[in-house]
Amino acid sequence: MGASQLAIKSRIRSVDSTMKITKAMQLVAASKYTRQKERMKQNKEYAHYLKEVLEQILANLTTFDNPYLVENTDAPTLTIVFTSDMGLCGAYNANVYRLLEAECPQDEQLVMLGTQGAVWAKSRQRNVVEEYIQVEDDNYALLAQLAESALAKYRNQEIGKIRIVYTEFINPLRFEPKIVTLLPVEKVEKKGASADTIFEPSEEEILNDLIPMSIKSLVYSYYLETKTSEQASRRTSMETATDNAEDLKSTLELAYNQARQAAITQEITEIVGGANAL
Repeated sequence: MGASQLAIKSRIRSVDSTMKITKAMQLVAASKYTRQKERMKQNKEYAHYLKEVLEQILANLTTFDNPYLVENTDAPTLTIVFTSDMGLCGAYNANVYRLLEAECPQDEQLVMLGTQGAVWAKSRQRNVVEEYIQVEDDNYALLAQLAESALAKYRNQEIGKIRIVYTEFINPLRFEPKIVTLLPVEKVEKKGASADTIFEPSEEEILNDLIPMSIKSLVYSYYLETKTSEQASRRTSMETATDNAEDLKSTLELAYNQARQAAITQEITEIVGGANAL
């Protein structure tokens, strides 16, 4: 076997080994995607229903002096950013970074979730005040703790606005990074005529309980949506990588067979030539 054939055969083994890895990762991502999508659906209904209840209450408020409704323009903004811990998920993280570069000033306070985002932020000398890495796919306790920490800073006027960067899941092949403001809560105008609303207990007590509850629920909901998008992106990326590996393997096998055929033809030609010389 010639050196060319040996080199091609070595590449075929290498590609085949890579293809097995990408196929395994594709199957794992597909399984995680199905599980995450179900979690996302279940929680999203609750989170957005809670948000609708809050909006109905806000539409009937008589005063808007609750601290959760007022922005402290003199205090910095805090932005919570969701990225992945693992790579190999296409442009998923890169799209988040582009949004951050476009929407978040260099000195804006960032809370980074995910190893990839934490490393990126440090390499760009961003103002990272907290980071969480290797977070479980379904860790409500940690996310509620994160939200409560941000809420406490807001109540103490250490920050004037809370935003979140997450990846919106549109369909299995489409997901887009979004940035939304959590606090101050946007005021909702009253639509149409309705009877006067009686609050029991007071407006203040209801808002002081309901707004933190809604914020924690939304943070968790956005996190689940982000993780669903991540697994969908990884599944697609690994599927593409597997398909490309299969195509490359077929090309290399064809080249190997051609080289082998050429070597055999050369040997036959030499044998026939030697026989004729006799």
